[in-house]
Amino acid sequence: VAGRGKVAGNRRKPGDGETPETVLGRNPVVECLRAGVPALSLTVSVGSTADDRIAEAVQIAAEAGIPILEVQRGELDRIAGGALHQGVALTVPPYAYAHPDELLEIASEARAPGLIVALDGVTDPRNLGAVVRSVGAFGGHGVVIPQRRAAGMTAVAWRTSAGVAARLPVARATNLTRTLREFATAGYMIAGLDTEGTVDLDDFDLARDPLVIVVGSEGKGLSRLVKETCDVTVSIPMSGPVESLNASVAAGVVLAEVARRRRMG
Repeated sequence: VAGRGKVAGNRRKPGDGETPETVLGRNPVVECLRAGVPALSLTVSVGSTADDRIAEAVQIAAEAGIPILEVQRGELDRIAGGALHQGVALTVPPYAYAHPDELLEIASEARAPGLIVALDGVTDPRNLGAVVRSVGAFGGHGVVIPQRRAAGMTAVAWRTSAGVAARLPVARATNLTRTLREFATAGYMIAGLDTEGTVDLDDFDLARDPLVIVVGSEGKGLSRLVKETCDVTVSIPMSGPVESLNASVAAGVVLAEVARRRRMG
């Protein structure tokens, strides 16, 4: 879509002050390469390609056109800063975040009502990656995260997204509360997930409207200001003795229900 490309070109940029990330170790490097995580270079120590996993990493990198550097083990020790590297390191560029407005523009070009997930202080990059994967699976248009005190799109998050991060924009908000208000002004309903929500997911009638689903942090849930910004808070009914769900699991449950209601019309 021409409009989408224009927005992306103008607004997407690596996070302020971020530098390339170095992924160390045979399994993490191979998993990143298998998942299509963008990489600037693959560095291996001399003689290490006898290992099957490092050989696989070299093969994938070569097929993807990623530069491969062979160095002495002492140089790899220096790159790793003393951490365990097992003879291989992958240099990953900083993630190019979208602007929150881009998500609105992408959603406006879609047939279905807008569907965006905002994360309020989720600090585990694996949760972020899992949410990105679920948003992509259930027809969402993007994810918004706070600029501070939250997980960013690291190699771990990208890998956990199972490749969806290559297609689904993740935006970073300087002030999440203000961004949510801007989404509300654009016609979105803001629904926060809360164990003591005012609406049960079974009775969630806003699923067919342009919607922002807000997921709180793993321990504290929604922050006070974000919760006050929500039009409604939604709880997930559970029949077992569990009090709450992992943030990414909760997001997946609600996204699946929203997608189901939209399919039903």
